[in-house]
Amino acid sequence: MELTDQEKTRRENLTKIRELGIEPFPAALFPVTHLATEIKEQVEEDAEGNVTNLQEVALAGRIMSQRIMGKAAFANLQDSSGRIQLYVSRDDIAPDEDKTMYNTVFKKLLDLGDFIGVKGFVFKTRTGEISVHVKEFTFLGKSLRPLPSPKEDEQGKVHDAFKDPELRYRMRYVDLTVNPKVKEVFRKRSRLITAMRQFLDDLGLMEVETPVLQPIHGGAAARPFKTHHNTLDVPMYLRIANELYLKRLIIGGFDGVYEFAKIFRNEGMDRTHNPEFTMVEFYVAYKDYNWMMDTCEQLLEHAVKAVNGGTTTKVMIGENEVDFKGPYRRLSMADAIKEHTGENIDGADEDELRAIADRLDVHLDKTMGRGKIIDEIFGETVEAKLIQPTFITDYPVEMSPLTKKHRSKQGLVERFELIVNGKELANAYSELNDPIDQRERFEEQLELGKRGDEEAMALDEDFLRALEYGMPPTAGIGIGIDRLVMLLTGQRTIQEVLFFPQMKPEK
Repeated sequence: MELTDQEKTRRENLTKIRELGIEPFPAALFPVTHLATEIKEQVEEDAEGNVTNLQEVALAGRIMSQRIMGKAAFANLQDSSGRIQLYVSRDDIAPDEDKTMYNTVFKKLLDLGDFIGVKGFVFKTRTGEISVHVKEFTFLGKSLRPLPSPKEDEQGKVHDAFKDPELRYRMRYVDLTVNPKVKEVFRKRSRLITAMRQFLDDLGLMEVETPVLQPIHGGAAARPFKTHHNTLDVPMYLRIANELYLKRLIIGGFDGVYEFAKIFRNEGMDRTHNPEFTMVEFYVAYKDYNWMMDTCEQLLEHAVKAVNGGTTTKVMIGENEVDFKGPYRRLSMADAIKEHTGENIDGADEDELRAIADRLDVHLDKTMGRGKIIDEIFGETVEAKLIQPTFITDYPVEMSPLTKKHRSKQGLVERFELIVNGKELANAYSELNDPIDQRERFEEQLELGKRGDEEAMALDEDFLRALEYGMPPTAGIGIGIDRLVMLLTGQRTIQEVLFFPQMKPEK
């Protein structure tokens, strides 16, 4: 292992600290009483501007900068909430004749990025900056690698910023440390999930967990990750969906269930796709896709307000202001294609659809059946143009093997997708509960698989058996959490909203 000069110096400092009898990685508890931002928010002052409260505070974090001025020093400490200035006096932290704690440890052996704990009182400097006058100083953790050190000039321009995307995603722990604004994206993600969970709980649904390792990759059209169970000596798959298991619970007698699930699909990676992603799916008995559209609007209104601090349902996405307040526009897939291309796909067979695709310059391959062709036409000519939340409804039956046939429109199913800012955000059905029809749909998927469609759905005999015991009319939906977070935080890539996105192997 080759070390840089700075890394060698830090290891030498580590040794010197231990030689002084100080443990640089102590196991002892440090009693934190305040965060940096809490101190700034709670400060009270008298008429002369003197701080009248916060006479005893204890906080901990990383040292991010130091200014040594002889017998005193200023430093910036960063904790999970932000930064605050420290004032350190030699005679305060080293009151006896031995000034080692200040002259040697603080001035010479403390490196930027080290974790320390301090106790003291809050005051305001002559320049008006809220600071902590340190009375005690404790070493809490040594940093053996130097952090990047972005600097901001008087004009507010940042120099030497840690902004290379590959380094940021690969070393998220550094990114979060030196680019504190990144944390806000993930705080909003957390608030979003909390708000959605609250809404679903208030709706009377029960949160459940279903298997990640599955014997059959069912519930979606996607390529799975395959593994092997040594004890059972059988192939297993990371789930591409949790839909069929959630429906089993509806069959078993629960009226409403939901799950925030990690989903895995062995497909390409780009700015909106990661092989591992998060979805929330929920299923409610005795409902249909019309009820689900209404509920989806209410859920997103509630969640977006929570992320925005309870104030607005509007979000700026690039140059577009998107409003998540319902009702959303509802448009059938055929009408959407006709509106944007002038082509009528109603009743068109596979050959006619291929001719339409050719006229629209939409590339197809020979493995595609009628449903895939329509999906390709829609994706290439319509989807990107739908900026405001729009429900695309009434899909061809070939595209939706798990969906109930439309009650009044031949050849269609009761399905909708929610499109926002040109991307699919949610997918929902009136769920197919006829086991005979479901078996026929699975068999059609098997035929597509024989034609070379690697995403064709597998036939799940146990799920068919479950359906034969009877499933009530049910509405179900899946909402992509990562894409929703992208929209609500103005991020252009999915990697920005995942703590640890999938990366190519490091050289």
